[in-house]
Amino acid sequence: MTRVLVVHHDIDMADQEAETLRLAGYEVDQCAGPAMNRCPVLRGEPCAAAERADVLLYDVWSTGESDGGRRLIRNLRELYPDIPVVLTAPGLELDWVEEEGPHGVTPMTGMPDRAHLQAAIEEALAKRVRA
Repeated sequence: MTRVLVVHHDIDMADQEAETLRLAGYEVDQCAGPAMNRCPVLRGEPCAAAERADVLLYDVWSTGESDGGRRLIRNLRELYPDIPVVLTAPGLELDWVEEEGPHGVTPMTGMPDRAHLQAAIEEALAKRVRA
């Protein structure tokens, strides 16, 4: 079973995404993210929750930082190059997001419903297999 770590600054949205993924057959862990916790990833240190995951599902606003999540994503990709990252930012197109290469992520566009979440996760996993 695929384990997904859901990291979202909005606890209600995180609960909704996690429940949607559980109903779709994923094993899910949750974290409120760096804006609410002391995040080791922002310090360039390993995160036990991320290490247990097969896919990381991150809300771009989870850091609460002015850089819009760039440092967090860069650190995640450097610490965990083999764990796919799905980046959610409903309604926004992020011009700094890299979809390929060492800092590549899979952006999820649209509402975080079951179809969009599953498609993004499966795309991210497929990218890992191709790499």
